[in-house]
Amino acid sequence: MPLPLEEYIEQTFFFETFRARLENGFSAQEFLTIIRNELLTTTQLPLAVDFLLTDMKHTGILSGAMARLEHYFTPFQTFVIAESEREEGRFDFRIALEVLAHEVKYRSQNPPVQGLFFYQFETLCRNRLGYDRGLEVMIRDDVYDDDWKTWFGILRRQIGLIDLADMIFYRSEFYKQKNKDMAVSVLFGEREGRIAFATRKRDPMYLFSALSRHLGYPSVPRQEHAAEEENLIPVLQRRIEHLENRLQLIEEELRGGINLNRYFVH
Repeated sequence: MPLPLEEYIEQTFFFETFRARLENGFSAQEFLTIIRNELLTTTQLPLAVDFLLTDMKHTGILSGAMARLEHYFTPFQTFVIAESEREEGRFDFRIALEVLAHEVKYRSQNPPVQGLFFYQFETLCRNRLGYDRGLEVMIRDDVYDDDWKTWFGILRRQIGLIDLADMIFYRSEFYKQKNKDMAVSVLFGEREGRIAFATRKRDPMYLFSALSRHLGYPSVPRQEHAAEEENLIPVLQRRIEHLENRLQLIEEELRGGINLNRYFVH
């Protein structure tokens, strides 16, 4: 179910401010501790932040708590953060926050489902997050109806074997105009089908760029080619926080036991 508009506005502010504060040297825990007082108490976000902070103090990550708040954070949001928290991955946490800020802001505008699909799928492509895992979480998003979810299953099996532009073209109103006996449901409009037809057998990025130019669909933020040392800083910060949390648990256990009450949100 879509969230009220004020929730999307506050989430946009949350993700944008999160990235800005990280750039200014804040740790994730410091940010979560402070940001709650800046959010509207008429929304659910302050409660979600409390839960994120409590869980992060013990796990060092955000995605675990986000997954348990599936009534509030979408599967795609959780997936993007989880991918940025993978120690072996190269997806920058700051870019993940920017991606989600753009996506939430777009959702607040009651966008066409096609635009949301292209934004999410471009996120998978541009950041190499994995088509199979990405489409799996997109299937779980209620914004897509059964026809979309069925097509996502087909896309998971055929992506890499069949050109993406072809798959969009064959599900478009543009293709239906040429083939009146089209047996499957139409998912894309005439202009989207025309653009897909014009970018067949090319890099998908050309397709996404053309859709942005002609239909105003949002573009996914690009990761800047910063120095390797700069990219390591947020990764090292998360690892240090994770180690600190583990040491805290060990110290409590040595003093007589861990206070389990902190794991429960009252």
